[in-house]
Amino acid sequence: MTEDEERLGPAQVPGLGSAKKVSLNRRQRLLRLITSVLDPRAYLHALKLINYYNYSHVAPLRRVTRGAGAAISPNAVFSHPERIFLGDRVRIGARCHLWAGPSHGRIEVGDDCLFGPDVLVTAANYRFNDGSPVTDQKMDEADVRLGRDVWLGARVIVLPGVQIGDYAIVGAGAVVTKSIPQGAIAIGAPAKVFGQRSAMER
Repeated sequence: MTEDEERLGPAQVPGLGSAKKVSLNRRQRLLRLITSVLDPRAYLHALKLINYYNYSHVAPLRRVTRGAGAAISPNAVFSHPERIFLGDRVRIGARCHLWAGPSHGRIEVGDDCLFGPDVLVTAANYRFNDGSPVTDQKMDEADVRLGRDVWLGARVIVLPGVQIGDYAIVGAGAVVTKSIPQGAIAIGAPAKVFGQRSAMER
């Protein structure tokens, strides 16, 4: 913002200021609905969504090793599922991503673990100093292991090589780059231990 724009304020500067959202009337909403229903591009896009859902959830879920009583959100995503192992009574929340490595990186989740929504656990990560573009570079892989009764809050990211001990809790939004000991409570990016879970055994 220039000096003049700061002096005048956003309401008096062309191109800046507040604007009111345009609301459609009933006739306009009906017309929008009809054009959407008749638009063939919508159906082509629906086919793309079905294809994505099949290759990211439906088909790979058949190859994930699951324990008894595991509950998995219908929009969770799995990559290289033959290297993903879920224990008994694991709860995987909405939009979680579990990406095992393309070659050998495994993800092992212990019994009674709970994943909040939008959690990402990956056993592989692109290198970034081998040239460009990044997607042409090799990936470093390392197993990820979660003990039993681990709780990962919403939007937690767990990177390759991490081990999280039994009963640990990781707070929402944390980025776990190093292993976390048993019973620890960790938060932040990168995640750091700031407390200890008091009741660990039932």
